[in-house]
Amino acid sequence: MTRSPPLPAQAQPTPSRVMIVEDDELVRTIHRTLVADTPGFQVVSAVGTLAQAEQDLGQLTVDLLMVDIYLPDGNGLDWVSGLPRTPSSPDVIMVTAANDLPTVQTAVRSGVLDFLIKPFDRQRLQAAFQRHQQRRAVSSAGHLTQSGVDRLLRHDPVTHLPKGIDAATLTRVQRLLDRGPEAWSAELAGKHLGVSRITAWRYLEYLVGLSFATVDVQYQTTGRPLKLYRRTDASV
Repeated sequence: MTRSPPLPAQAQPTPSRVMIVEDDELVRTIHRTLVADTPGFQVVSAVGTLAQAEQDLGQLTVDLLMVDIYLPDGNGLDWVSGLPRTPSSPDVIMVTAANDLPTVQTAVRSGVLDFLIKPFDRQRLQAAFQRHQQRRAVSSAGHLTQSGVDRLLRHDPVTHLPKGIDAATLTRVQRLLDRGPEAWSAELAGKHLGVSRITAWRYLEYLVGLSFATVDVQYQTTGRPLKLYRRTDASV
């Protein structure tokens, strides 16, 4: 059986720095815990007013904002819409009970990365975090392939996850493929990730179906053909 070479040692990426803007102290604590429990993310500020958010944003480096709309000193969406938009501006996830169509449309037109309606489940939040990580990774590329453009424009594989596909596991499979051009069989990927061969195969095939991975089939003299998976391109 063809084996992939060992993964090269790589420096861990800098965690995404998150600011939470939520006036309900209990909800703010829950959000802080959810962020802290997510690998690759850390809370650098958790505040209850726009005034404090404005002050902290001027003093801290922030990669991702989680903002409520109804705040004691203003409208969170209006505040987000008025933030300067530069290449280094943080992504924004609106987390709110507001669910009327005009509000959602305004959020989309304001460049908001995602819109979560309270109460939301952990998996949906993980999908939003995954979109942020993809966009952050793409932003470091000087030139983009179509795959990179699709990720930047949110055409990513976690927008609508089918039954049996978990956002956290999908993220781990993508990261495995993203670490280099090596090809992985479902068996080797499963061993590396600590899941079964069938589970790894299901996620790899899902990524192939979305053109985020390619598969090469190697026919052998005995047994089933060997499928080797790698990311679609090596530049993003």
